[in-house]
Amino acid sequence: MKILHLLSSIDPRAGGPVEGVRRSGVAMQDAGHEIEVATCDAPADAYLTAFPFPVHAFGPVNSRYSYSAQLAPWLAANANRFDAVIVHGLWQYHGFAAWKALRKSDVPYYVYVHGMLDPWFKQAYPLKHLKKWLYWPWAEYRVLRDARAVIFTTEEECTRARQSFWLYRAHERIVPYGTTVPPHEAAPLREAFLNAVPGLRGKRIVLFLGRVHAKKGCDLLIDAFARVASRDQSLHLMIAGPDETGWVASLRAQTQAAGIAHRISLPGMLQGDLKWGAFHASDVFVLPSHQENFGVAVAEALGCGLPALISDKVNVWREIEADGAGMVAADTIDGTEKNLVRWLELDDTARAAMRAQAARTFEARFRVETMVSALTALLEAKGSTGETRDNTLTTLRGATQPSTQPSTQPSR
Repeated sequence: MKILHLLSSIDPRAGGPVEGVRRSGVAMQDAGHEIEVATCDAPADAYLTAFPFPVHAFGPVNSRYSYSAQLAPWLAANANRFDAVIVHGLWQYHGFAAWKALRKSDVPYYVYVHGMLDPWFKQAYPLKHLKKWLYWPWAEYRVLRDARAVIFTTEEECTRARQSFWLYRAHERIVPYGTTVPPHEAAPLREAFLNAVPGLRGKRIVLFLGRVHAKKGCDLLIDAFARVASRDQSLHLMIAGPDETGWVASLRAQTQAAGIAHRISLPGMLQGDLKWGAFHASDVFVLPSHQENFGVAVAEALGCGLPALISDKVNVWREIEADGAGMVAADTIDGTEKNLVRWLELDDTARAAMRAQAARTFEARFRVETMVSALTALLEAKGSTGETRDNTLTTLRGATQPSTQPSTQPSR
């Protein structure tokens, strides 16, 4: 097959969806498929040349909506070169452009939601949600309604997505997410990392790796770490990731106020060997997110044999807990502290067993090959692609009327 991935940006600072396209695309390419990417980035952006597939760039754009007048016409003119188009993410122009260009064509498009319909956003940002409601019926609702399939990575993500907007219609499918096997050369990667930051040699590193954003719970992690730091003077917290919103200055002030600034590092985004070295040099991985669709970094940590201490708002928490590949608690300071305390109270044998289980969980659940197999099967399917969830005004009105006929709506 020839597949076009459509993203608003492939800037690596954008996080999991970009990395997911890179990793799954390489695996699909290795399986014989052809991959191209279209984006609203500027053609001169340096990171485009490092992407492993042909990239069609239709920027630069001057708004957060990433509107590009060139994108929809290009999609309409080039659609027949592809067997499928996969739209990644919501709330920016690229999805609406795909709908405009492809809804009446013979080329199917699919939408990967990537957690962007989670009702947490409605609760955390009510004014933004109101703006989205004004936009929803005319754009994103139609994008989802007319897609061949709307792809969720877990059943929990799918179920939660239905709670954000009552006007909702989508052909829902679950495709488990995954990532590539991390590099196996743990010792040299660890040494390279510790040589780069020699002050961390001999420390028990508690690692957060991801976007530094309010939804990730970094502030909770700092306060929870402050509560447990006295248990072991070798403990050191590293919060590594791009600062999307200028939050790092506030976090640094928080560490100063807690009196633990000397025990916390905020080095910015780690990539390549430094990132893998950080995983291999760390004692445990922590992600206390308020909302997390999958968490590529969680899978990467497990692949490095690093147990994950996560909140119950990370949508793979059930798998982590069931396998014993980490620990799960609430997305609060107390919950994050609970996870840290439980980890610190394990003896060496129990910690080693959990590290071994983390690696087994990655192999069983989160390898990119599992994702590619399921995604390929979906793209190759003909006709109906699974259950349609239909919450429209007509069906809601119908549901309030007495009927002697059996319901045709799916029960959940």
